[in-house]
Amino acid sequence: MDIFTLITLLIVISALFAYLNTKLLKLPDAIGIMVISLFFSLVLLWGNAIAPHWFTVIRQTIAEIDFGKTLFDFMLSFLLFAGAFHTDAAELRVQRRSVMLFAFIGVVLSTFFVGTGLYFISENLGFELPYLLCLLFGSLISPTDPIAVLGILSKFKLPESVKINIVGESLFNDGVGVVLFSSIYQLVLNGTESVSGGEIALLFVQEAGGGILFGLALGYFLFLLLRSINHYQTEVIITVAGVMGGYLLAQKLHISGPLAMVVAGLLVGGSTAKADAMSKVTEEYIDKFWELVDGILNALLFVLIGLELLVIDIKFTQWTIYLLVVLIVLLSRYLAILIPFSLARRWLDLDKKAPIMLTWGGLRGGLSIAMALSISHEIPQKDFIVTITYAVVLFSVIGQGMTMEPLIRRLYPSEKSNAD
Repeated sequence: MDIFTLITLLIVISALFAYLNTKLLKLPDAIGIMVISLFFSLVLLWGNAIAPHWFTVIRQTIAEIDFGKTLFDFMLSFLLFAGAFHTDAAELRVQRRSVMLFAFIGVVLSTFFVGTGLYFISENLGFELPYLLCLLFGSLISPTDPIAVLGILSKFKLPESVKINIVGESLFNDGVGVVLFSSIYQLVLNGTESVSGGEIALLFVQEAGGGILFGLALGYFLFLLLRSINHYQTEVIITVAGVMGGYLLAQKLHISGPLAMVVAGLLVGGSTAKADAMSKVTEEYIDKFWELVDGILNALLFVLIGLELLVIDIKFTQWTIYLLVVLIVLLSRYLAILIPFSLARRWLDLDKKAPIMLTWGGLRGGLSIAMALSISHEIPQKDFIVTITYAVVLFSVIGQGMTMEPLIRRLYPSEKSNAD
């Protein structure tokens, strides 16, 4: 199937599922579209018994889509820039200590806790998983997904400090998680003897630090270009070119493209940059354009996540290991938030209920699946890593996402849903 036909089918399916959710389910977009997509996939799996030929054709079509490449090389740059562009940069600066603490220290702690927990339960349940591979799973499942988080939290009213921490951390820990995953993956492929701890640390600093510095340079360059003209069509194109060209250049320079997009998006979308560089008309058009891009790509992403059920070999008889992994991920997330929160509480503007909210609001999404799918087939345990990743993502988006509102009402009874 040619690329145009494939994209057309995905857009048509996404539009249909988005319509059904808006008309019937009325769930937050990420949850609703994914629920419908999963239901569609289950119907197709059931239909395999009736018309196996048609099911084979559909499954092969879905298998043609390189999920990891599609997300990493195309969608991620746009989604992260759009998410950062619509984040309150001024409030994020106020909460920068906690956001950076949770995004960097929290991800590292969570990786260690998840990896260690998975190693022990896999031994007891008869699965052969080397400790390094368990840490690799920990690194890919620890970053929270800003795409899912932004789509769901927009419906609810939370204390601004808690909300900006959930959103801000999820924007930054994506980049940190990708760098950490890449570092551990090198150890898995080449062995600990061929790569020293110093080399791993240097790679981490180069990728993360380089990504942040490049994002600052890119954001400032875009700001100067936008300030020098007043023509909204050209200015919209400039932001698109900045994202696509900047992400490609970051990859060529071997620095973190995701972190670069987040920093650039925050800089260009900040109130000061908008006031100095954009007219009211330009600001409105750029804002609406990136909101539309965000909505379309979000719909596509969660349709793809749901359709991946057709090609990922989930064994429902192994529900015990899936449940245990979900519990390990949640507990690890809570400890990874609670430990730095407790040690640095006097410097943080967060209440004592924040760790619970940050734990349950830290959703996993497409990025975790993409990293799991990018693992080489030469690693015999890849299929198992992919299936437990998928199980965690399903629980995270649907289970945590659909229970977010009652948790918010319980923790913060004075706050009301934005839908009220």
